[in-house]
Formats: sequence, structure tokens, C-alpha cells
Amino acid sequence: MTATQTNRIGDLLVEKGLLTQDQLLGAMDKQKQLGGKQALGEILVSMGLISEKDRVKALGEQWGVEYIDLTELMIPSEVTNLISQELARRYKMIPVELTGNRIKMAMKNPLDIFATDEIRLMTGKEVIPMIAPEDDILLAINESYRVAAQNLNNVLQTFQAEEVELDRKRPEDLAAEVDQAEADAAPIIQLANALISRAIQEKASDIHIEPGRESIRIRYRVDGILMDGLTVPKNAQNALTSRFKIMADMDIAEKRAPQDGRISMIIQGKQFDFRVSSLPAVYGEKIVMRVLDKSNINIGLHRLGLLPHTFEMFESMLMRSYGIILVTGPTGSGKSTTLYSSLAKVNSGEKNIITIEDPVEYEIPGITQVGVNNKANMTFAAGLKAMLRQDPDIIMVGEMRDQETANIAIEAALTGHLVFSTLHTNDAPGAVARLMDMGVEPFLIASATVGVMAQRLMRRVCDKCKTTYEPPKEAIKRLGMNLDEMERSRVTFYRGRGCEVCKGTGYKGRVGCYELMPVTDKVRELILAHASAYAIREAAIEGGMRSLKEDAMEKILLGMTTLEESLRVIYSG
Repeated sequence: MTATQTNRIGDLLVEKGLLTQDQLLGAMDKQKQLGGKQALGEILVSMGLISEKDRVKALGEQWGVEYIDLTELMIPSEVTNLISQELARRYKMIPVELTGNRIKMAMKNPLDIFATDEIRLMTGKEVIPMIAPEDDILLAINESYRVAAQNLNNVLQTFQAEEVELDRKRPEDLAAEVDQAEADAAPIIQLANALISRAIQEKASDIHIEPGRESIRIRYRVDGILMDGLTVPKNAQNALTSRFKIMADMDIAEKRAPQDGRISMIIQGKQFDFRVSSLPAVYGEKIVMRVLDKSNINIGLHRLGLLPHTFEMFESMLMRSYGIILVTGPTGSGKSTTLYSSLAKVNSGEKNIITIEDPVEYEIPGITQVGVNNKANMTFAAGLKAMLRQDPDIIMVGEMRDQETANIAIEAALTGHLVFSTLHTNDAPGAVARLMDMGVEPFLIASATVGVMAQRLMRRVCDKCKTTYEPPKEAIKRLGMNLDEMERSRVTFYRGRGCEVCKGTGYKGRVGCYELMPVTDKVRELILAHASAYAIREAAIEGGMRSLKEDAMEKILLGMTTLEESLRVIYSG
């Protein structure tokens, strides 16, 4: 793309009000720092200034090609059957409409003459190129050709045709050898791959393989909720477990102790990592795999769901030249995404940013990322010490797990570095008590900490089947909403009826819920005085903090989530 074309896409976005002139200039400066190797639109997306949909729409307008939203489209099978699945994947395109002698084709690159010529020669029809985001095209291909479902059905029939052996015994010395042979058999490889493909298709964050007395239950965690996938015959258990353990470089002979491993795969042209954990249970080893799409993380402060008050306060914290910013919450609450979005915000190209993570979940251009390797003695503490000799401006520590790591991170914050890290606490004020429990001195906590962000993830109401409803009075009271009859007549609550898009759940996607505690002078005094978490919370609220419940309430009233979902995620009293 030429400089003129690059400027044009930026100008289009500015004209549409999706970008300010200053933001455009900042992105162009970053493009120069990266040597012009990355397109301006991609840089704007990585900085969180625009969405991928905005970028693709602007490209379509620049090229004079119509944009098509595949998420709202049901493509007839007679249309998708016009080209093969292999061809659709090769060119990242899918036919969406056939009218007479003309095929409308959604394409990642509508200027690809080779692709349009091949389709025209193959079908004898005129091709009308349209533009759509790559992820939407791949999802449409999966759904239209039903790849994962077909693979699973075919493979499961193989196992169901065999006799199920519930209590098969083996000599211990032969078990590993037999498991290896079974795991390498074609049907079990197909079954393992199909289970993974279905997880990618469903956009699952975790895969659970749970052995029972007579069968194996497969479940997928989608938008934070575990959903039943399918049931696999019991006679596939040993081979399936061994297959995943081999892929994750784990010891298949060891069945009595928990193990951890990792699988790296390229699926549909994208890099995925799977963190694998095995746990010996009554009916065999349970396997859980965390799915990490390394090529696609939804980073950008504007995308997190921060309300304006919280957004402004957090953004001002990120502008500090030194100090420590902590993000807290349970596993799966989106802490990593918040940290990556924060790093993308401060990644101006003028600062040396280094991270240490376990593992490196997503790769960010322009940032040095280091993975923990306990076998090589590269712990959080050891890596942090080494990083401080690399002249960093900004440091990110994936998690503060022990006193040594916490003390080094806080000392780094006091010596002119901006430090980001995470803790496992229920709320923002609880981070202070957690650090004290780890052995960090109160005066160090008070001096170094800039702010603490506690967060959760709530499911969004599905936009396709969104409708108004009247929640029970008890539910309203339980969340702490004090609405009398007059106020309730002016307040609208929303929920999803359930449709094909959300698979009947009424929810699609997730939004963050946040509690941002600024460390004000009053909070510092209380920390030094070893005050209770309650006293610190009261002072933080005076200093501008909104609680998780208040944040959730506002998102309910904005129609982003439901009262029931907020109670499930937030309510703790």
C-alpha cells in the first residue's frame, strides 16, 4: 500500500468521526517507527483506536467495494456448494448470494484477481467481490460447511461401532506401550483434532474432557459458562487421553499424578496455544485445555467496557512515569486483556517495554516478552531481576506470586519504572491486605502503588434477540438497587429471548465490570496505619472509586447485560 493510500484510509476514518487527527498522526508515527512494515489500519486496530470491522469497512470504501456483515447472514447451502471448502479456505472467501449469472463473494482481499478469475472459470459466472473481516469469513466457512460437526459425527460412529469395554485391565508394564499405539491410530487423531476444531468454531476459552463410569463427557466454556458439547464412548478414553498428553509433551505412563503441558497448533492459518492440565480422578484422568488465540486478542482500552469516569481515571494512571498498577480478580476475569490493552496504550515506540509472563499468551509488536521457564530457573523473580538490567521504562509482571517477586516489583516502581502486575483478590482494597500477607512492608505499598483495578466478566445481552422485560423485585433489591415504583416506570431492563446467533442463551460475548481504586493521600495514610480493608474501601469511594456493584448496575441500565447475570458474577453478600 502506498503512502497516499495509507493516508487515505486514515482520512476516511477521521471524516467518519472514528478517529481524531491527533490519533491518526500518532499511529502514523508508530508506523514509521516499525519501519513501515505494518499497514496503518492494522496499527490503528492494535492500538485499540478502531475495531477490525471499522478497518475493513474503510478499506472497502477506499477500494470501492461493498462491505458485508456475515454475522447477520444465513447463507443457503446451494450457494456455498458452488465452491469447495478447500478453495474457500485457500482464498479466505465464501459465496453469499447467487442471482442469475452473478455470484456475490465475501472476500478478505476483494482485489485478488487470481481468486476471482478462478471462481469465474470454475462456475462460468460473474463474480461480484465484497469485503468482510477474515475472522467472520472463517467462522462462516466453519458454519456453512459444518466442518467440525461432520468430523465428529464420522469419528464417533467409528467408536460406537466397536464393543465398549468398561473395565478393561492391563499389565502396568504394557500400559504405556499400548496407549502410545492407540493414541497414534488414525480415528483417535481425527477425534482429538475434531474436538479442538469445534472449540475454535464455538470460540470456547476452555475444553473439558471428563471421564465417567460409562462414557466421556466433553464440555466447552463459552462466554464464561460451561456448556455440554457431546458424549464420547468409554472405549475411546485411554487413547484420547494419551493422544492429548502426547501432543502436550506429557508422560503418558504417569496416570497417578497431575501434569501440565502445552500444545501449539496452526488452525485455519492462525496460531493457537493450548495449556493442558491432567488430573487423576475416579474414572480416569480428566483433561482441561485453555485455548489461546495468539493472533487475535481484543486489546484496546476503548473495547474493555470501561465507563467514562473509570476510563478517564485509569488513563491518567497510565500516564504516570513510575509506580505500580495492579489488576485483580479471579482466574478468567480478563486480567491479561486489561494488562495487554494498557501496554498497547503506553507503547508509543519511545519507551522500552519488557514483560515476564507464564506463559506469553499473546504477542504484541514493539514489546519484549519473556516467558517463565522454571526448568531453566527463569522464575518471575529471576526474570524480573534480569529485566531491570535491560534499561526498561515499563515492566509487566504476569503475576505476583511470592514475596520476592512482589518486593522486586515494588522497588522497581519506586526507582523510576512504571510496573503492571496482577493479584488474586476479590476486590480492589483487598490487594493491600494480600500484599501485606505476602510480607511486603506497608510503607512500600503506600509509596509505590498508583491504583488497583478489580474486575469481572459478565455476558452481554445478545443484540439479535434483545427485548425488554420486568425483573423480580427481590432481584432488584438483592443487587442493591433502590427503585421505587415511579423510578421503575422510567427504567428499562433488557434480556435476550434466545436465538440461533446466541444458541438460545440470550447472551453473546462479554463485557468487563470494573472497580478502580486510586491510591489517594487518605488511602496511603490508612495503609501505613494498617487499617482494615473496609476503612480503605470507604476512603477509596471518597476518592472517586465506584464499586463493582455500582459499575454492574450502570451496565444493566445501559442494556449491556442483565440483572440476573450481574447477580451471578458480582453478588457476594
